[in-house]
Amino acid sequence: MTLTAVIDQLFAGGIGILKPEGQSSGMFKHRLSGPVRVEFHGLAGDQHADLRVHGGPEKAVHQYPAQNYAHIAQAFAHCAAELVPGSLGENLSASCMSERTVHIGDIYRMGTCIVQVSQPRSPCWKINHRFAAERMSMFVATQRITGWYYRVLQPGSIEAGDSIELLERPSPQFSIDRFWAVQLCHRPLIDDLLTLSVTPGLAEDWRRRLSERAKWILKQDS
Repeated sequence: MTLTAVIDQLFAGGIGILKPEGQSSGMFKHRLSGPVRVEFHGLAGDQHADLRVHGGPEKAVHQYPAQNYAHIAQAFAHCAAELVPGSLGENLSASCMSERTVHIGDIYRMGTCIVQVSQPRSPCWKINHRFAAERMSMFVATQRITGWYYRVLQPGSIEAGDSIELLERPSPQFSIDRFWAVQLCHRPLIDDLLTLSVTPGLAEDWRRRLSERAKWILKQDS
């Protein structure tokens, strides 16, 4: 396949503290230069505060489209200057990819790594706290500008300037945007939920949740 993009920036970081309550967060990333090693757990030197919901092989690398920041800044002008690539805790920024062009199960080559899109990011309340913006996480979710996670199929090294080459697209039906259109629908079609739940490459947790939701709707309608 011929779809390609370029890594603009890479980010990783340790655990920081969110004010004023003092919660731990791995959202505070710094920009990386030079080659960065990527293993099954993610980028070398990257840490996560709450391992129940962040990190792990199904959320090894987080990519967020740089162009989304302008959209968020329009809605939250008080913190517009802070909304720059890396500030939402992503590992990878590439402006030529978006939730509309990236699909569940996509397999990409980046540098010497091979990765697969496993799921969209589900934005949490810590985004609100970092930017003192009560509804920001909800805005990111409902606008379907969440970014996405990769699992690592082949460890290797990446750096800014490396190409991102699409190798396989097993699910042309479900972009990240389409995933959220189904998931956020108040009463989605059961067929859509079930088809999405068996989409190649989708993380197991989402498979279970979508399947259970379809069963619940079916039970309510019976």
